[in-house]
Amino acid sequence: MLDYNDEAAIYDSTRGGVPRAEAAATAVLGLIPPGARSLLDIGCGTGLVTERIAAGRPALRVSGTDAALGMARVAKQRIGGVALADARRLPVRDGAVDAVTAVWLLHLLRGDGDVRAVVAQAARVLRPGGVFVTTVDKDAAHDVAGDIDAAFAPYLAATPSDATDRVTGYGAECGLDLVGSAGFRGHGQGRTPMSAARAVRRGYYASRLELPGAAADRLAEALAALPGQERRRAEPEYRLLAFRRRPGRAGA
Repeated sequence: MLDYNDEAAIYDSTRGGVPRAEAAATAVLGLIPPGARSLLDIGCGTGLVTERIAAGRPALRVSGTDAALGMARVAKQRIGGVALADARRLPVRDGAVDAVTAVWLLHLLRGDGDVRAVVAQAARVLRPGGVFVTTVDKDAAHDVAGDIDAAFAPYLAATPSDATDRVTGYGAECGLDLVGSAGFRGHGQGRTPMSAARAVRRGYYASRLELPGAAADRLAEALAALPGQERRRAEPEYRLLAFRRRPGRAGA
């Protein structure tokens, strides 16, 4: 698994930068009710998306949290109100905000009960009628029926932590009803065999691939043998789901 304190310095430049962040923020805002006045972005990373959410809705009071100090420091320079916090234990009172967002977070959580805990925390800090917006099926979005996907296929984890059915089920348990969805383009995220091999060796795909022993080396070698080593494959299409907290129901 990547060290996101180290990743903070290069995260934006290697993840599609401003175009991807703007696409994500626009899609998120399309799912946030016009009357919302406060939004908490959990796992906000460098704050690049969070900053654009705030810019796109000036009347919305936006804050963020991240568990990695390096990420939180960068985000704080962008949006000010950022706390260093584990998304499974948010330092926020019950019913405090109108909206909670989690963009590219749930797929990273592989521990037993982690995703449910985050969904429960989102439900807890939302006011009744508030909205939780999150990406789902993040890793699967990169499957574009190409040669890189074929190389990955033997190593795919059986149960993605952010699978739609799983997240929707946790939401229902915690008093959150599915009310909408949206998609957006992952600008700059089309993979090349060369970049995929490099990412495999760095542990970038730990949330998606099971690579025991020498499996990472075998996969990197298979990727290195593909044609068009520097040719980008299709960009992913990410998916967001929006959930509304039921009136009078506290998060589990």
